[in-house]
Amino acid sequence: MLSAIYARIEYYVAYYPGTALLLTIAVCISTTFFVISEIFVPVGKRRPPPGKEWRLPPGPKGIPIFGSLLDLRSARDDPDFKMHQDLARYGEMTTLHLGSKTWILLNSQRVVSEIIAKRGSLTNGRSPMPIASGIVSRHSRSLLLPPDGWTEKRRVMHSLLSGTALKQYAAWQELESTQLLAEYLFQPESWYRHHYRYANSVIHRIALGERLVKTGKELADLQDVVTQFVGSIGSSLIDWFPKLDALPKSLQLWRGYWEKFDQWNNGVYRSWWEPVRKQIDAGIAPPSFVRDVLLHEETKFTGNDEEAMYVAMQLIEAGSDTTREALNIFVMAGLCHPKVFQKARQEVDSICAAEGGALRLPIMTDMEQMPYICALIKEVLRWRPIFPFTPDHVLTSDMEFEGYHFPAGVGFVINGIPVCNECEDPGKFKPERWLDGHETDIAHGLWQFGGGRRICVGYRLAQRGLFLNVARLVMCFDYAPLWNMV
Repeated sequence: MLSAIYARIEYYVAYYPGTALLLTIAVCISTTFFVISEIFVPVGKRRPPPGKEWRLPPGPKGIPIFGSLLDLRSARDDPDFKMHQDLARYGEMTTLHLGSKTWILLNSQRVVSEIIAKRGSLTNGRSPMPIASGIVSRHSRSLLLPPDGWTEKRRVMHSLLSGTALKQYAAWQELESTQLLAEYLFQPESWYRHHYRYANSVIHRIALGERLVKTGKELADLQDVVTQFVGSIGSSLIDWFPKLDALPKSLQLWRGYWEKFDQWNNGVYRSWWEPVRKQIDAGIAPPSFVRDVLLHEETKFTGNDEEAMYVAMQLIEAGSDTTREALNIFVMAGLCHPKVFQKARQEVDSICAAEGGALRLPIMTDMEQMPYICALIKEVLRWRPIFPFTPDHVLTSDMEFEGYHFPAGVGFVINGIPVCNECEDPGKFKPERWLDGHETDIAHGLWQFGGGRRICVGYRLAQRGLFLNVARLVMCFDYAPLWNMV
């Protein structure tokens, strides 16, 4: 095909010399477009090997090269998540081509369970992200790593799910929760700040061993790290066209911007990590995940010191931010649905009433006796999902499913909005929908912590912290809009 084009060009150049420059420009543009189209063709559109044929679910066609990438980027600023809902109209699964990547959106509980949970051994990969996972994270944040870089980090963090660890952490969670109540009492206008302090202080003590004694600037810097890291995911075209990372570094004009952010990020991490590392080396460190698991001789992490730092600090990032957001949504629910709030209070009061009419604060061991509080927490996460899209679960080998043939490399993504709305009256805040005997299992029927082998390792720890604070806030405080109090 190209040889015929070049022969035609030679003819025109010979007989119409004035057109040579225009033709040369046109050929350069056409050739460039052709090469780009071939090199960056999405995973789901690549030619299958002999004897195979890919068959993917329906979805929008998108535009050449970019696919639906521009639509996806604009949807990030839509508070109503219209695109998420529109894409679910294609069926239980929707195919999106995004740059050189292909996503299969999972729009129902059924297919999420089948593909993410039951086929987790095949769907535990991650797609390459040279910016968010590479430059910004130095290939050390396990959230975005493929299985070969994630398994060892997962192993050491798995200790957070053990029953012994959860019991040990309960006392710390109760102590920090008591301080949260005091902060609410003396500074009610800063309730959202108290949520962040609580969440950060608990996970800081678990991970690093000490109560949080950080300045406002240090806390703000860490929250900025989280915000900017999350914002970096998918914000660069390089992450959607990862083959561009193979260009010589002299041509990677974007590197300077992201490397500057990485250096700042790494500096913030080190300011939190190094004091703890020195205490451990000196033998004076208190009990913690870092001392007793990450750097302990019997369970020691096999990576280097910097990788260990990222394991500990990403634990603090994830453990503080999700809890903070869930507590903020709980306050929104308390304002919008006071009857539900009062019903929750009745349950707490019935369990925590002492002789003579006195009340005690809820404690962690009350969780099994407070199914409505547990159901309320699950409804908080369903009603206003923190993660509209989960990180992609990439196929590590080809897979067939219900007549579809998926190639290795496609990513399965939970479309959180339609999945969470797959219930009766989804717009209503109704904890009763979770009173099914699985109230104390926050991951049962709910996918906000992910699923399969990639489920958040700290989800039980997060649930226990949310239970303790929701039960106590329900008991001790009323919520009302500010204009009702003026």
